[in-house]
Amino acid sequence: MYPEICRIGPFTVYSYGLMLVIAFILATLLASREAKRHNIPPDLIFNACFGSFVSGIIGARLLFILQNLGFYLKNPLEMIMLQHGGLSWYGGLAFGLIFGLVFLKVNKADILKTLDVVAPHLALAQAIGRIGCLLNGCCAGTVIHNKIPVQVVGSLLLLLMFFMLRLKLRGRHLSGQVIFTYLFFYSLKRFIIEFYRTDNPSVFLHFTLFHIISAGLFVFSLATLIILKSRKT
Repeated sequence: MYPEICRIGPFTVYSYGLMLVIAFILATLLASREAKRHNIPPDLIFNACFGSFVSGIIGARLLFILQNLGFYLKNPLEMIMLQHGGLSWYGGLAFGLIFGLVFLKVNKADILKTLDVVAPHLALAQAIGRIGCLLNGCCAGTVIHNKIPVQVVGSLLLLLMFFMLRLKLRGRHLSGQVIFTYLFFYSLKRFIIEFYRTDNPSVFLHFTLFHIISAGLFVFSLATLIILKSRKT
């Protein structure tokens, strides 16, 4: 684990925060470039991504705090210590998506078309962010013979999703297919990975909260993909 990259005078560069910044910059730049191929203004993508990134961080932190409310009530200053890790992806997805939908609606953009462009790069950003989790030592896997590097496994799967979704985006596809394909595969990945993580308690039988959310998102995205395909047919 390398939670601290370096220190510059009184400032400390934390690996977790650094990976989040790298993930945002790289994913946003690539998404903005890709937008030109689909006749979407790059500025629209950048502004939507920036607002969704900030909203997503807030949402991810709030959900993590609610999951561990007892600890944070005893240690309230830890609520703002993002360098220690502690972001729940589904909280970030919810807040980021809400901001993105409102922003695109206000700007009268084609919502599904824009989300399709963003989707592959969202997977790329997550893949980079998981490296931050590995360096920080959070989101650890269970112990069998050795500890399972679920952060590395998750990062590789997300990177594979990025390339697959990018190919789908550049090929023939229905509007909305790329974003819902992302949600389909991400929820499936998270459902399986959740069995090998140790940081989330069971809430029903041997299932965690994120098992339940992932299962619901999986069914929703699959049903939406089927509906999109049937409408085209």
